[in-house]
Amino acid sequence: MEHLQIRSLYNLAETIAAPLFDGAVYPWELLPKISAFIIKLGSTLPDETYERRGEDIWVAKSAKVAPTAYINGPCIIDEEAEIRHCAFIRGNAIVGKGAVVGNSTELKNVILFNKVQVPHYNYVGDSILGYKAHMGAGSITSNVKSDKTLVVVKSPYGNIETGLKKMGAMLGDNVEVGCNSVLNPGTVIGRDSNIYPTSMVRGYVEAGSIYKKQGEIAAKV
Repeated sequence: MEHLQIRSLYNLAETIAAPLFDGAVYPWELLPKISAFIIKLGSTLPDETYERRGEDIWVAKSAKVAPTAYINGPCIIDEEAEIRHCAFIRGNAIVGKGAVVGNSTELKNVILFNKVQVPHYNYVGDSILGYKAHMGAGSITSNVKSDKTLVVVKSPYGNIETGLKKMGAMLGDNVEVGCNSVLNPGTVIGRDSNIYPTSMVRGYVEAGSIYKKQGEIAAKV
């Protein structure tokens, strides 16, 4: 199951949340811990770099936050991040350095590594997006199964029961998701992979892949 492990998906040097990953094997193990981690980390952030805005909300002074954006805590917005018009951050969110949260994008219980872009009409919930991951306009993570049963991560290497009712997608570093795609609960996409627009993805996508549709996945050359 090494392909689905944190060390295979993420460069931990590219997130302020790196200490949260200590001791964990699979990234979804961290989802129930994000809220408490933000509160603990936020209280240690230097005043010269971050300002506290409301309860349990820390925003880097170099970040750009549109006046129409809504931010609920716990939340950390890291340096040089951009929170655009009508972004909706519901809480339990870490937005990395230089990341972009765009128009009408909604975040909930997420870690966005540095340079992540979710710039247009995205929903990202109960998910972790690696360094420079990008979700095209209208692409979303679906984080609850229709029958409300617990999420199971399915892969060619075997299935893993997460014990979670809510889990969206784990995107490795440099993953590109095409416009209007849906990432079903329990999706894990390996580093440097591309997802075609309007795709419906579930299970595990190998690193360095081009996902065209279910059953049609090519290796990058």
